[in-house]
Amino acid sequence: MTAPTINGSTYPQPVDDLLPKARKLTQELEALPSRNRLMREFRIGPDKAKALLQLLADERARQEQTDTLHTAMVVRGSLADRPILFPTDPTPAANTTNTDPGTPPDESQPAPDTTPTQPAPADERKEQPAPVESPDTNITDPPARPAVVWPVILLALPAFVAIWSGWVGLGGLTGFGVVHPLPGIWDSLSLDTAITLPIGVETYGAYALYVWLSGRVPPRARTFAKWSALGSLAIGALGQVAYHLLVAAGVTVAPWWITTLVSCLPVAVLGMGAALAHLVRTHD
Repeated sequence: MTAPTINGSTYPQPVDDLLPKARKLTQELEALPSRNRLMREFRIGPDKAKALLQLLADERARQEQTDTLHTAMVVRGSLADRPILFPTDPTPAANTTNTDPGTPPDESQPAPDTTPTQPAPADERKEQPAPVESPDTNITDPPARPAVVWPVILLALPAFVAIWSGWVGLGGLTGFGVVHPLPGIWDSLSLDTAITLPIGVETYGAYALYVWLSGRVPPRARTFAKWSALGSLAIGALGQVAYHLLVAAGVTVAPWWITTLVSCLPVAVLGMGAALAHLVRTHD
Protein backbone atom coordinates (compact mmCIF):
# COMPACT_ATOMS: atom_id res chain seq x y z
CA MET A 1 0.00 0.00 0.00
CA THR A 2 1.39 3.41 -0.99
CA ALA A 3 1.91 5.81 1.92
CA PRO A 4 -0.13 9.04 1.66
CA THR A 5 1.64 12.29 0.95
CA ILE A 6 1.43 15.43 3.04
CA ASN A 7 -1.89 16.39 1.42
CA GLY A 8 -3.45 12.97 1.98
CA SER A 9 -3.11 11.85 -1.64
CA THR A 10 -1.33 8.74 -2.89
CA TYR A 11 -0.21 10.46 -6.08
CA PRO A 12 3.10 12.35 -6.28
CA GLN A 13 2.84 16.04 -5.56
CA PRO A 14 3.99 18.41 -8.35
CA VAL A 15 6.67 20.93 -7.52
CA ASP A 16 4.28 23.84 -8.16
CA ASP A 17 1.87 22.48 -5.52
CA LEU A 18 4.66 22.13 -2.97
CA LEU A 19 6.08 25.63 -3.63
CA PRO A 20 3.64 27.56 -1.32
CA LYS A 21 4.39 25.22 1.59
CA ALA A 22 8.11 25.54 0.89
CA ARG A 23 7.81 29.36 0.98
CA LYS A 24 6.08 29.10 4.36
CA LEU A 25 8.84 26.84 5.66
CA THR A 26 11.48 29.33 4.43
CA GLN A 27 9.76 32.16 6.31
CA GLU A 28 9.66 30.09 9.50
CA LEU A 29 13.36 29.20 9.25
CA GLU A 30 14.34 32.73 8.02
CA ALA A 31 16.68 30.97 5.62
CA LEU A 32 16.62 28.55 2.71
CA PRO A 33 15.99 25.00 3.92
CA SER A 34 18.39 22.25 2.95
CA ARG A 35 17.54 19.57 0.43
CA ASN A 36 17.38 16.94 3.16
CA ARG A 37 14.97 19.13 5.14
CA LEU A 38 12.67 19.43 2.11
CA MET A 39 12.82 15.69 1.54
CA ARG A 40 11.92 15.03 5.16
CA GLU A 41 9.23 17.70 5.45
CA PHE A 42 7.36 16.92 2.23
CA ARG A 43 8.34 13.24 1.78
CA ILE A 44 9.71 13.72 -1.72
CA GLY A 45 12.70 12.39 -3.63
CA PRO A 46 16.08 14.12 -4.01
CA ASP A 47 15.41 15.31 -7.59
CA LYS A 48 12.14 16.98 -6.70
CA ALA A 49 13.67 18.47 -3.55
CA LYS A 50 16.57 19.88 -5.60
CA ALA A 51 14.15 21.46 -8.11
CA LEU A 52 12.06 22.94 -5.28
CA LEU A 53 15.17 24.36 -3.61
CA GLN A 54 16.26 25.94 -6.92
CA LEU A 55 12.89 27.68 -7.27
CA LEU A 56 13.17 29.06 -3.74
CA ALA A 57 16.71 30.32 -4.41
CA ASP A 58 15.62 32.03 -7.65
CA GLU A 59 12.71 33.75 -5.90
CA ARG A 60 14.95 34.94 -3.12
CA ALA A 61 17.52 36.31 -5.58
CA ARG A 62 14.82 38.22 -7.48
CA GLN A 63 13.45 39.63 -4.24
CA GLU A 64 16.89 40.81 -3.10
CA GLN A 65 17.53 42.44 -6.50
CA THR A 66 14.17 44.23 -6.30
CA ASP A 67 14.86 45.46 -2.76
CA THR A 68 18.31 46.76 -3.80
CA LEU A 69 16.88 48.63 -6.82
CA HIS A 70 14.12 50.14 -4.70
CA THR A 71 16.62 51.37 -2.12
CA ALA A 72 18.82 52.97 -4.80
CA MET A 73 15.81 54.75 -6.37
CA VAL A 74 14.76 56.12 -2.98
CA VAL A 75 18.28 57.50 -2.37
CA ARG A 76 18.47 59.16 -5.81
CA GLY A 77 14.98 60.58 -5.44
CA SER A 78 15.86 62.21 -2.13
CA LEU A 79 18.86 63.97 -3.76
CA ALA A 80 16.83 65.20 -6.73
CA ASP A 81 14.22 66.77 -4.43
CA ARG A 82 16.75 69.09 -2.76
CA PRO A 83 15.98 72.83 -3.37
CA ILE A 84 18.44 75.03 -5.33
CA LEU A 85 19.60 77.67 -2.87
CA PHE A 86 21.43 79.96 -5.36
CA PRO A 87 19.85 79.79 -8.85
CA THR A 88 21.81 81.34 -11.73
CA ASP A 89 19.91 83.63 -14.13
CA PRO A 90 21.38 83.10 -17.64
CA THR A 91 19.59 86.21 -19.11
CA PRO A 92 21.96 89.25 -19.44
CA ALA A 93 20.94 92.57 -17.85
CA ALA A 94 19.39 95.01 -20.37
CA ASN A 95 20.83 98.53 -20.87
CA THR A 96 18.14 101.05 -19.86
CA THR A 97 20.10 104.34 -20.33
CA ASN A 98 18.38 105.26 -23.63
CA THR A 99 14.68 104.75 -23.38
CA ASP A 100 13.71 106.90 -26.40
CA PRO A 101 14.47 105.20 -29.71
CA GLY A 102 14.71 108.58 -31.48
CA THR A 103 17.42 109.95 -29.18
CA PRO A 104 20.92 109.50 -30.56
CA PRO A 105 23.23 107.46 -28.43
CA ASP A 106 25.46 109.30 -26.06
CA GLU A 107 28.98 108.83 -27.33
CA SER A 108 30.40 109.62 -23.89
CA GLN A 109 28.90 106.40 -22.72
CA PRO A 110 30.48 103.20 -23.89
CA ALA A 111 28.49 101.22 -26.36
CA PRO A 112 26.72 98.28 -24.88
CA ASP A 113 28.29 94.93 -25.44
CA THR A 114 26.08 93.05 -27.87
CA THR A 115 27.99 89.77 -27.52
CA PRO A 116 25.60 87.17 -26.21
CA THR A 117 26.42 86.28 -22.68
CA GLN A 118 26.97 82.61 -22.01
CA PRO A 119 25.17 81.27 -19.00
CA ALA A 120 27.31 80.45 -16.03
CA PRO A 121 28.41 76.85 -16.17
CA ALA A 122 26.69 74.67 -13.68
CA ASP A 123 28.72 73.09 -10.96
CA GLU A 124 30.10 69.94 -12.45
CA ARG A 125 30.72 68.44 -9.10
CA LYS A 126 27.46 66.67 -8.41
CA GLU A 127 26.84 64.96 -5.18
CA GLN A 128 26.95 61.24 -5.72
CA PRO A 129 24.41 59.05 -3.93
CA ALA A 130 25.69 56.94 -1.13
CA PRO A 131 26.52 53.40 -2.20
CA VAL A 132 23.77 50.95 -1.43
CA GLU A 133 24.90 48.02 0.55
CA SER A 134 23.78 44.73 -0.87
CA PRO A 135 21.30 43.00 1.49
CA ASP A 136 22.90 39.63 0.90
CA THR A 137 26.20 40.81 2.42
CA ASN A 138 26.02 39.40 5.90
CA ILE A 139 28.86 39.76 8.35
CA THR A 140 28.44 37.04 10.92
CA ASP A 141 30.41 36.48 14.02
CA PRO A 142 32.23 33.17 14.39
CA PRO A 143 30.04 30.55 16.09
CA ALA A 144 30.42 30.36 19.82
CA ARG A 145 31.81 27.22 21.37
CA PRO A 146 28.94 25.00 22.61
CA ALA A 147 28.66 24.30 26.29
CA VAL A 148 29.90 20.97 27.57
CA VAL A 149 27.27 18.37 28.50
CA TRP A 150 29.34 15.65 30.12
CA PRO A 151 28.50 16.81 33.69
CA VAL A 152 24.91 15.76 32.97
CA ILE A 153 26.07 12.13 32.79
CA LEU A 154 27.66 12.45 36.21
CA LEU A 155 24.46 13.95 37.60
CA ALA A 156 22.23 11.36 35.92
CA LEU A 157 23.99 8.24 37.21
CA PRO A 158 22.93 8.48 40.89
CA ALA A 159 19.49 9.73 39.86
CA PHE A 160 19.12 6.73 37.53
CA VAL A 161 19.99 4.29 40.33
CA ALA A 162 17.53 5.89 42.77
CA ILE A 163 14.72 6.15 40.21
CA TRP A 164 15.22 2.61 38.94
CA SER A 165 15.20 1.06 42.41
CA GLY A 166 12.18 3.15 43.46
CA TRP A 167 10.04 2.16 40.47
CA VAL A 168 11.06 -1.51 40.64
CA GLY A 169 10.30 -1.59 44.36
CA LEU A 170 6.92 0.10 43.85
CA GLY A 171 6.17 -2.35 41.07
CA GLY A 172 6.81 -5.24 43.48
CA LEU A 173 4.39 -3.74 46.02
CA THR A 174 1.67 -3.30 43.37
CA GLY A 175 1.73 -6.79 41.85
CA PHE A 176 4.41 -6.45 39.16
CA GLY A 177 6.76 -9.42 39.22
CA VAL A 178 8.45 -12.21 37.31
CA VAL A 179 6.51 -13.66 34.35
CA HIS A 180 7.28 -16.22 31.64
CA PRO A 181 6.45 -14.46 28.34
CA LEU A 182 6.94 -17.58 26.12
CA PRO A 183 5.38 -20.58 27.90
CA GLY A 184 5.71 -23.79 25.96
CA ILE A 185 8.23 -22.17 23.61
CA TRP A 186 10.94 -21.00 25.96
CA ASP A 187 9.99 -22.06 29.47
CA SER A 188 13.22 -20.91 31.05
CA LEU A 189 12.77 -17.34 29.80
CA SER A 190 11.60 -15.04 32.59
CA LEU A 191 11.04 -11.30 32.79
CA ASP A 192 10.44 -9.02 35.76
CA THR A 193 7.66 -6.68 34.63
CA ALA A 194 8.57 -4.13 37.29
CA ILE A 195 11.31 -2.80 35.01
CA THR A 196 8.66 -1.56 32.57
CA LEU A 197 7.79 1.30 34.95
CA PRO A 198 11.14 3.18 35.00
CA ILE A 199 11.79 2.44 31.33
CA GLY A 200 8.39 3.66 30.17
CA VAL A 201 7.66 6.64 32.41
CA GLU A 202 11.14 8.15 32.70
CA THR A 203 12.12 7.52 29.07
CA TYR A 204 8.97 9.19 27.80
CA GLY A 205 9.50 12.15 30.14
CA ALA A 206 13.04 12.68 28.85
CA TYR A 207 11.95 12.39 25.19
CA ALA A 208 9.01 14.76 25.61
CA LEU A 209 11.32 17.26 27.32
CA TYR A 210 13.72 17.07 24.35
CA VAL A 211 10.90 17.61 21.84
CA TRP A 212 9.58 20.59 23.81
CA LEU A 213 12.95 22.37 24.08
CA SER A 214 14.26 21.51 20.59
CA GLY A 215 12.13 24.15 18.81
CA ARG A 216 12.08 22.07 15.62
CA VAL A 217 8.53 20.71 15.78
CA PRO A 218 5.08 22.16 14.93
CA PRO A 219 3.35 24.28 17.59
CA ARG A 220 0.78 21.59 18.48
CA ALA A 221 3.47 18.97 19.03
CA ARG A 222 5.52 21.39 21.14
CA THR A 223 2.54 22.23 23.37
CA PHE A 224 1.66 18.56 23.84
CA ALA A 225 5.29 17.67 24.58
CA LYS A 226 5.56 20.47 27.14
CA TRP A 227 2.58 19.45 29.25
CA SER A 228 3.12 15.71 28.91
CA ALA A 229 6.80 16.09 29.91
CA LEU A 230 5.86 18.08 33.01
CA GLY A 231 3.15 15.52 33.81
CA SER A 232 5.56 12.58 33.41
CA LEU A 233 8.12 14.20 35.69
CA ALA A 234 5.40 14.90 38.29
CA ILE A 235 4.15 11.29 38.12
CA GLY A 236 7.71 10.04 38.48
CA ALA A 237 8.20 12.16 41.59
CA LEU A 238 4.90 10.95 43.10
CA GLY A 239 5.89 7.34 42.41
CA GLN A 240 9.17 7.79 44.29
CA VAL A 241 7.37 9.44 47.21
CA ALA A 242 4.78 6.65 47.37
CA TYR A 243 7.41 3.92 47.38
CA HIS A 244 9.52 5.43 50.15
CA LEU A 245 6.48 6.19 52.31
CA LEU A 246 5.23 2.60 51.97
CA VAL A 247 8.65 1.14 52.76
CA ALA A 248 9.12 3.48 55.74
CA ALA A 249 5.71 2.43 57.09
CA GLY A 250 6.54 -1.28 56.71
CA VAL A 251 3.78 -1.90 54.15
CA THR A 252 4.31 -5.02 52.02
CA VAL A 253 1.27 -4.60 49.75
CA ALA A 254 0.29 -1.21 48.34
CA PRO A 255 -3.29 0.07 48.77
CA TRP A 256 -5.72 -0.67 45.97
CA TRP A 257 -5.84 2.88 44.63
CA ILE A 258 -2.05 3.06 44.32
CA THR A 259 -2.06 -0.34 42.60
CA THR A 260 -4.74 0.91 40.17
CA LEU A 261 -2.81 4.04 39.25
CA VAL A 262 0.52 2.25 38.83
CA SER A 263 -1.01 -0.49 36.67
CA CYS A 264 -2.40 2.15 34.27
CA LEU A 265 0.99 3.82 33.71
CA PRO A 266 2.23 1.52 30.87
CA VAL A 267 -1.00 2.09 28.93
CA ALA A 268 -0.83 5.87 29.46
CA VAL A 269 2.82 5.99 28.36
CA LEU A 270 1.97 4.05 25.19
CA GLY A 271 -0.86 6.44 24.33
CA MET A 272 1.15 9.60 24.95
CA GLY A 273 4.14 8.27 23.01
CA ALA A 274 2.00 7.39 19.98
CA ALA A 275 0.24 10.78 20.07
CA LEU A 276 3.52 12.70 20.31
CA ALA A 277 5.08 10.73 17.45
CA HIS A 278 2.04 11.55 15.28
CA LEU A 279 2.11 15.27 16.13
CA VAL A 280 5.84 15.56 15.45
CA ARG A 281 5.33 14.37 11.85
CA THR A 282 2.18 16.42 11.21
CA HIS A 283 2.64 19.85 9.55
CA ASP A 284 -0.96 20.99 9.13
